[in-house]
Amino acid sequence: MEGEGGRIEHSELVYGEGLVMVGEAERQEKAPYRRSPRAAGGINTQNPMVYVDDAEAHCAQARASGARIVSEPKTTDYGEDCWADRGYECEDREGHHWWFYQRLRGPKGSS
Repeated sequence: MEGEGGRIEHSELVYGEGLVMVGEAERQEKAPYRRSPRAAGGINTQNPMVYVDDAEAHCAQARASGARIVSEPKTTDYGEDCWADRGYECEDREGHHWWFYQRLRGPKGSS
């Protein structure tokens, strides 16, 4: 939901059976402990990593929606006994960093 001046009042990201609620930092007088990285001088305030079905398509959508792509999609293979993922990192308008990954292969012997 977009508010006055393009402010993000509230958004919900549905993932499987879960839900992540996202919004801009509260006004200082209302909740002084809630601050975005930009409002807190650039410090990291969270590290969400979300698995998606298609990392390339997700990255394209994030870029088109205004996210700054910090690292382009790349594949990381942790070896035959582990897993392989493809993912990228982006930054939202408030300075939060997000990692979105697609599982390419699970550990050997996993279903």
